[in-house]
Amino acid sequence: MSDGWSRSHPARGNVAEIDDEDQPVDGSRAQPTRVGRRRRERAATARRRRARFVVVIGLVVALIVAGGVALVANKMLGGPEAAPDYDAGSAGPDVVIRVAPGETASEVSELMAEKGVVASSAAFYEAAVQDSGMDSLQPGYYAIPTKIPAEQAVEILVGPDSRVGQTVLSEGRQLHDSRDVSTSAIKEGIYTKIAKASCHGETDQPQCVTYDELNAAGASEDLNALCVPAWAVAGVRAVPDRDRQLEGLIASGAWDFDPTGTPTQILCQLVTESAQRYEQTGLLDPAKESGLSPYQLLVAASLVERESLPADFTKVARVILNRLAVGQPLQFDSTVNYALDETEVATTDDDRARPTPWNTYAMAGLPATPIAAPSIDALKAVEEPEPGPWLFFVTVDKQGTTLFTNNYDEHLRNIDKARESGILDSGR
Repeated sequence: MSDGWSRSHPARGNVAEIDDEDQPVDGSRAQPTRVGRRRRERAATARRRRARFVVVIGLVVALIVAGGVALVANKMLGGPEAAPDYDAGSAGPDVVIRVAPGETASEVSELMAEKGVVASSAAFYEAAVQDSGMDSLQPGYYAIPTKIPAEQAVEILVGPDSRVGQTVLSEGRQLHDSRDVSTSAIKEGIYTKIAKASCHGETDQPQCVTYDELNAAGASEDLNALCVPAWAVAGVRAVPDRDRQLEGLIASGAWDFDPTGTPTQILCQLVTESAQRYEQTGLLDPAKESGLSPYQLLVAASLVERESLPADFTKVARVILNRLAVGQPLQFDSTVNYALDETEVATTDDDRARPTPWNTYAMAGLPATPIAAPSIDALKAVEEPEPGPWLFFVTVDKQGTTLFTNNYDEHLRNIDKARESGILDSGR
């Protein structure tokens, strides 16, 4: 190339991009060929790639520097601290907490901190989400020590021994204990079951509500304090024996109650929740065909419960209503037994002849109170009895076979069958 071409192109560093074959023989400037253009494009692409590489390297370096600065700052400032937690061996007295239906692990964590069980809700939450047992935690009341490590608190809460204030009352159970004539076995009453379930606190010195305390509270004339529902107040006030005035008002089934409450508070809770269960059956529906008041429905349901098996509930309910309609005494042995300290299926002539406010052999109509805690099915049976003309029934064997009739002579023959089976034999 001539010096003149070079001077006419100050950017001498680019002359290499033009192929020698593109130059005229006389040294004057010429247009680049297609090959020359491709070379120039490749060179430009290479420059762009080098520029991007430099930018990326710069960003990486910047991030590394920023991370290093943050790490140094974190170390200098101490970093995030672990949630406050108690040390093992610092346990305080037990408290009772209530896990409400639908509560989340977060809500339970707040509760545990508020009650002083753990040092912080965050510590309990961190432990709780790592324990699968929390997924099956049931609503209810739990006794648990205070001032314990969060992990230990979770273990106790989901363990088998922390639940308190829980009992199951079987259908047909009465408020007070009774003794079987033949076996002398004690059937625990509702007050005994509640008293046992109320125990909490230290194993060697548990805190319990007693049977006598419950019986005294249940006999109170302050029906508002006992939360007796409005539909039962008149019936309860007319009860001739105050000790028995809450009979039937505590329903059968599984119960959770606050064992730290007073006897009156415990009974109030159970009566209130029982009334809610009863009312859900339509107890207050004025259109029910029985013609009985809500309290009378409860009394009749308790008779159904004690006199028959579930398969016969609706038929026995019909017999009760049919007899009441014609003024015929009910003559149920269960009502005779209710006033006795010792009971059996059969009753004696003397027992049946003894007038009591419950003995339906010695009077017409319903007994003064329910004679037990009826099941929901027994209550529904009285609300919707099976149609039929029956006036008599008798259970004829120990399997519970029950025969119904509206003919008295046939009923006497059915009684003979019962005697033959031994079901009416007396242990007295």
